[in-house]
Amino acid sequence: MDSLKLIALDETDLAVISACFQDAVFKTGDIAFLGKDKTFTLEGNRFVWEEGKDRKTFERRRSVLAVKQVQTVRSRGIDLKDAGTVHSLLAVTFAAGEEAPAGAIELILSGDAVIRLDVDCIEVQFADIGGGWETKFKPRHPVAS
Repeated sequence: MDSLKLIALDETDLAVISACFQDAVFKTGDIAFLGKDKTFTLEGNRFVWEEGKDRKTFERRRSVLAVKQVQTVRSRGIDLKDAGTVHSLLAVTFAAGEEAPAGAIELILSGDAVIRLDVDCIEVQFADIGGGWETKFKPRHPVAS
C-alpha cells in the first residue's frame, strides 16, 4: 500500500483525515506544540482502514498530524507530565468560531479526553512517515442502540 499524504483546508477535508487517523494510538510524549511556529504535531500509529475489512491480519503505520495556525492548545483528561501514557484517537473535529475562518480543532480521545486547538483557520497536514507492520487486532467500537 502507498503511504498517505493529505492536506485539509476545510471541514470536509478534515473529516477525511479524521477517518484515516481514527484509532491511532500514541503516547503523551508524541505531542508537541511549537508556539513560535504556531504548529501542533502528533505522531501516532494509525490503523490502516483503507486496506479492507475482510482480512485475517491488518496493518498499522507510523503517521504524523500537523496542525498549522494554532493560537492556543488546551487539554482535558491528559496528564502532560506522564509522557508514557497511551491514548487512542477517536476523531478530529472542527467547531467554527465567531469570526470565520477561525475556530477550534478538537482531537477526541478515548477515556473522555480532548485536545483543543484554537486556530486561525483549518490548515492540517497528515502523512505516513514509516512503513507498515502487521497486526492481528482490529479496533472495534460498540454500536449505540
